[in-house]
Amino acid sequence: MDFKDIADLDIEQTGFGHTLALINGRYKLVILYYLVEFKVVRYNELKRAIKTISHKMLSQTLKELRADGLVHREEYRQIPPKVEYSLTETGKSLVPVIDSMCYWGEAHLKQ
Repeated sequence: MDFKDIADLDIEQTGFGHTLALINGRYKLVILYYLVEFKVVRYNELKRAIKTISHKMLSQTLKELRADGLVHREEYRQIPPKVEYSLTETGKSLVPVIDSMCYWGEAHLKQ
């Protein structure tokens, strides 16, 4: 794509803009990272791991990730109730992106 002026580029209509819309948010990438590392994570494990997140924000963020097709929610009908989260196939396709971010961060950590 050739743009003569920065105003000609509608970032929301690009692949970058779409990706950013899916992972943008204070905790989305953090949650995705935990799911990449641990595959299946329970709600309370996420809550304990992300110390600064409220129950409301965690619930809302997980709902957004599910609505975007990145995260799967599995609810087990038992007492006490058990809910697990994992990546969907679409979510798993983000693993190389997240891995690249990790590699870049590790390479520049000491700077």
